[in-house]
Amino acid sequence: MILGLDIGGANTKAAASDGQLCRSVYLPLWKGAPLDEVLDRLAEDRRRIEAAALAVVITGELADCYGSKREGVQSLMAAVKRAFDCPIFFWSTSGFSWKDPLELAAANWSASAAFLARDVGDCLFVDMGSTTTDLIPVRSGQMPAPRTDFMRLAAGELVYMGLLRTRLDAILPVARLGGKRIALAPEFFAIMADARLVLDGISAERYTCDTADGAGKDRSSALRRLARTACADIEEIGEAGALAIARQACRRQSSILAAAIKRLAERHDLARIAAAGIGEGLIAEAAERLGLECIRLSRTYGQSISDVFPAYAVARLAEADMNANSKRI
Repeated sequence: MILGLDIGGANTKAAASDGQLCRSVYLPLWKGAPLDEVLDRLAEDRRRIEAAALAVVITGELADCYGSKREGVQSLMAAVKRAFDCPIFFWSTSGFSWKDPLELAAANWSASAAFLARDVGDCLFVDMGSTTTDLIPVRSGQMPAPRTDFMRLAAGELVYMGLLRTRLDAILPVARLGGKRIALAPEFFAIMADARLVLDGISAERYTCDTADGAGKDRSSALRRLARTACADIEEIGEAGALAIARQACRRQSSILAAAIKRLAERHDLARIAAAGIGEGLIAEAAERLGLECIRLSRTYGQSISDVFPAYAVARLAEADMNANSKRI
């Protein structure tokens, strides 16, 4: 049994290959979050569940506490090696075999796609997290060719939009309030988590990131932040105005997601979606609207695994490789 680890810029996630451990920790690296402490705790978990080894994917190298991707990858690799006293396998966009540490940069999507190629078959894998959305075509049981984040942005396979942390004005630059078109302030006043919260799309417990103003994750605080995007207090536009902004932002986000899925599905002639991540429900809604079959990975592997799918995928891939090697020996 293997423990999988996905170190992102905002969240660090862990999953055991047998599913007995699944964990996601909000850990904003650019704010000097205590990565070493979290890794030490996860190392204790590995010993407790008696995992034979650790498999790692890295996506946190873009955090702006690092001067370059290479610096970020090397720093995160060093942190992992300090914390864990077991065999460690780092996954690159080409698999567990790699020569240059830069090949490890932003490779979590690759682990998910490689695992689904074995376990599910042809599909468009769509994974929406708190910050970004991956859209990965899986065809003929093959893992997609290695791609950098830059290349994936260009191909539409990476949409820098997540369920929680995305700035609301980036999704909805203009809102309609009281029959007027209002250009929302291009400022860090509110995020999509606020819109989801006030519309009961997420609970306060699922609001797993910082708020824009550092204030509460309660409904009234979120409504106040939403009003602020229109440079208003809640007394000026009322709760109805704030809720209107939230509804328009959520509709717009759903439209952006559906358009991205449609483009990739048509380009690669895929009629089946494999949905994962905390935004799995939004993906399923988009697939239904487009008339595409949708496999919700939470129903296959469990919700907690879907939320941390790359960590689970890399653990399963390492487990399969270790079992294959032991049989050859």
